[in-house]
Amino acid sequence: MTNKKNRQGSENLKEDERLQRMARLAVEVGANVQPGQTVLVRGRVEHAPLMREVARAAYRAGAATVVPSYSDRHFDRALIELGPEASLSLSPAGDLATIDDLGARQGSMISITGDPAPDLLSDLDQTRVGRLNPITLQQHYMGLIGRRQVNWTIVALPNAAWAQQIFGEPDVERLWLAVEKAVRLDTADPVAEWNSHIRRLDAIGAALTERHFDALHYRGPGTDLTVGLLPGSRWMCANFQTAFGIRHVPNLPTEEVFTTPDRRRASGRLRSTRPLQVGGSVVRGLEMVFVDGRITEVNAEAGADVIRAQVATDEGAAHLGELALVDGSSEVGKLGITFFNTLFDENATSHIAFGGGFEFAVGEDDKGEGLNVSAIHTDFMVGGPEVDVDGVEKNGARVPILRNDEFQIG
Repeated sequence: MTNKKNRQGSENLKEDERLQRMARLAVEVGANVQPGQTVLVRGRVEHAPLMREVARAAYRAGAATVVPSYSDRHFDRALIELGPEASLSLSPAGDLATIDDLGARQGSMISITGDPAPDLLSDLDQTRVGRLNPITLQQHYMGLIGRRQVNWTIVALPNAAWAQQIFGEPDVERLWLAVEKAVRLDTADPVAEWNSHIRRLDAIGAALTERHFDALHYRGPGTDLTVGLLPGSRWMCANFQTAFGIRHVPNLPTEEVFTTPDRRRASGRLRSTRPLQVGGSVVRGLEMVFVDGRITEVNAEAGADVIRAQVATDEGAAHLGELALVDGSSEVGKLGITFFNTLFDENATSHIAFGGGFEFAVGEDDKGEGLNVSAIHTDFMVGGPEVDVDGVEKNGARVPILRNDEFQIG
């Protein structure tokens, strides 16, 4: 009995230490919480253990107040299954007020991911699943990010259901090891590792921006797509700075350089290279056709109705808002795991997003017809060794950017 108690105590201590290290990474590296800030911590009810440690870490960093915002996926299921159609896009007034107040206070926001019930919505009407989107809240949220009003980040909490989805068994220890490697918590000095990593991504982004490509061309199995860039499109990495001067890393992990394209210029076909988890459903074999910047056709081996419903959300949902490039040096990609979680999978390989673009990634003169505006922003993976990416110059000349998953620029 004593040995069993000792073993259980050791396991609990290890779990506590992991939560504390993840919380510190979120507060000190990700959001970079400053003394006197209001901090909003968002997550599912199942994420409470990590959210509580984030609160402690934030107060140690000098936060004035830390506010929890819990959600419950079972409420979403009840709404999709039984609720009125209009409520699928309803934005609660209290949530809107919380987001707006956080921006007014120049606060900080830390979100927790890691789906504790990944199959919960899979047996429901997938069109209604895709329509579940509090549109006004998403608009306020995208505005908060676009205007750089908060320093924010996202981190993950491994759990048994998520591990089951990935590995076919609830091996939480295995998932923790993968997540720790992906966010560089397996290193002796994670802060130094992150600083070095961000410098490399900054250099690649600067090299791409300097070339002023007119467009990108993607070519691979099922893919032949050209996407136009705006004259002021800037290639960035997750080395963000708020409008009031606080640097932060919004995604942990992050392996990408990204920009906002011209919403009016996308032509061709595109096939995803990895499954995509959307609203509790898995989309596989996603294919899209683009004409004059607009998605005109959506097909998939599974989950097409979810994407079609999202694309129909508003006028901007059928246009592109982000192009992101990731090479084979990605710590996430090297794990060889499909996480069924966009935060991780989008950092394993290159991706594209339909929906809202980032106004901070374009020039002032581009914030008109070329910048896409939408209540949604859905990333899906399009990269890998079999997909070549070229930069297209104004004279039509093509310059290799990615070949065999290796950057040729920067």
